[in-house]
Amino acid sequence: MVISPDISSKLAVDAKSVDDLHLMAKKNPDEALQKVAQQFEALFMNMLLKSMREATPKDGIFDSQQTQFFTQMHDQQLAQKISTKGIGIADMMVQQLSRNNKSIEPQTSISQTNNILSTINSNQQAPLIEGMHPNDKSGQLWSVYRSPSNAVMSAGKIDSAIEGLTAPIQGDIQKKSAPSQLANFIDRLLPHAKTASESTGIPPNFMLAQAALESGWGKHEIRHADNSPTHNLFGIKAGANWKGDVVEKTTTEYINGVPQKAIEKFRAYSSYAEGFNDYAKLLMDNPRYAKVLNSTDAATFANGLQRAGYATDPMYAEKLMRILNSEKLQNREFI
Repeated sequence: MVISPDISSKLAVDAKSVDDLHLMAKKNPDEALQKVAQQFEALFMNMLLKSMREATPKDGIFDSQQTQFFTQMHDQQLAQKISTKGIGIADMMVQQLSRNNKSIEPQTSISQTNNILSTINSNQQAPLIEGMHPNDKSGQLWSVYRSPSNAVMSAGKIDSAIEGLTAPIQGDIQKKSAPSQLANFIDRLLPHAKTASESTGIPPNFMLAQAALESGWGKHEIRHADNSPTHNLFGIKAGANWKGDVVEKTTTEYINGVPQKAIEKFRAYSSYAEGFNDYAKLLMDNPRYAKVLNSTDAATFANGLQRAGYATDPMYAEKLMRILNSEKLQNREFI
């Protein structure tokens, strides 16, 4: 098969164009990546144009199936023309997936190009929407218009459409960056966990696992209104006896096993060292946690916290055990 030199002038919903892009991805992945990114941007622009068309009343004397047919053709060509100059989406995708990006492995360009093409291929199998051009098979992009009440596409739905198409790309990027983020979380907090371990007798990796569970490895740490950290990685609430800073946040509490949202007050610290120190003090000063102190067995630690009522989540111990037994902690030295 010979690659047509004007492949960029074709819209990716055309099956022949997709086949050509697949072949180009094998022969010249760098060039194909640019073309596929451009086609993605064209599909997105086509979606925006269609949303504007849907928002326009269609009860004029010149409105008919024939005019809608040619309008669809015109919009496809217009979207393709706009995408040649672009609005930045294609450039962003190419920059993230280029072989020159050191965070991406050398063969990623080929696999990611095929991922995007596979997404476009799957779109071709989607049902046609009423009034759509017969050759426009990108039904998944337009599925939000099935209801008349959705004539104008909201920003959230546009974001969802983009998110669905770019999920394979973002997934790989997140997987590659996750190890360094987790390692940074452990390295940053390990000295404080070791200090708390000296007073509680609890191994530092046990405390790091609980901090990871409570804060989502630091991604969901409780924060002030200005987004500054509270350094509260253990979800410790502020009771009547707490005299320090307080932050109010919505949290999930389990009442009789049923999750319910509630606004609670949480303690805020000036540093992670202070946060770990207060966590250790909480365990040592409360008789409920007597069996948790000096735990050297992961199951004893996790189940002891749940039985003592540290959290209302009935699966708390099981979730904590999963982190304690994960490779993230098993492959690290905490001495």
